Amino acid sequence: MENGHATTHGPAEEIAGRLALAIHEHRLAPGTKLSEDELGAIYGVSRTVVRAALQRLSHERLITLRRNRGAFVAQPTIREAREVFEARALLEPRTARSAAERATPADIARLQAHIDEEHRAMSAGHAGLALRQSGLFHQEIARIADQATVAEFIGQLVARSSLIIALYWQRRAALCESHAHHALLTALADHDGDRAEELMKGHLLDLVSSLDLRSLPSAPRSLREALGA
Repeated sequence: MENGHATTHGPAEEIAGRLALAIHEHRLAPGTKLSEDELGAIYGVSRTVVRAALQRLSHERLITLRRNRGAFVAQPTIREAREVFEARALLEPRTARSAAERATPADIARLQAHIDEEHRAMSAGHAGLALRQSGLFHQEIARIADQATVAEFIGQLVARSSLIIALYWQRRAALCESHAHHALLTALADHDGDRAEELMKGHLLDLVSSLDLRSLPSAPRSLREALGA
């Protein structure tokens, strides 16, 4: 979130970044109310800074602003969940093919680092952090493909997927069951576009199958508990 420039919006961007990380790591559950006063007290900033941070997250569709009710972590519907994964299934297999044609040893090393971090998080019982690393793996593939517009769309879809999985994940072991990322990494390293495309299709289907699109969301945690404050 930080842009490296000293602007009046710096504190708001920092708070937005912290909240986005908490959402992606599933410390803030979908539906959690984000009180301006409470966030201001937690982070030691004014309501004006908090409001600017929440507006930024609203533009990114990570939170929902409800008139006269305040801000809440976004809570995708079952229909939205299906649409997000359908869009990913349209974009990411072709992106994986393009990435396989362009991947350098340095690219492969970065992807391996994401896999390593994902597995460390899973071993430590931090499923939300593991999912964040999984999302970064997918975004890195889009970057390697050198398709900036598509990569931006995929980044937004991955962010939405994090919320969807937080709501509807029924099989949390899915992250480490299929070794899909290892297989994708091998295909990319071998510059095997056909294989990378097929593996990505199968991986996304497996991910959807790990969701229970009939279940209701669980109750969110308190802000202070979720943010470790």
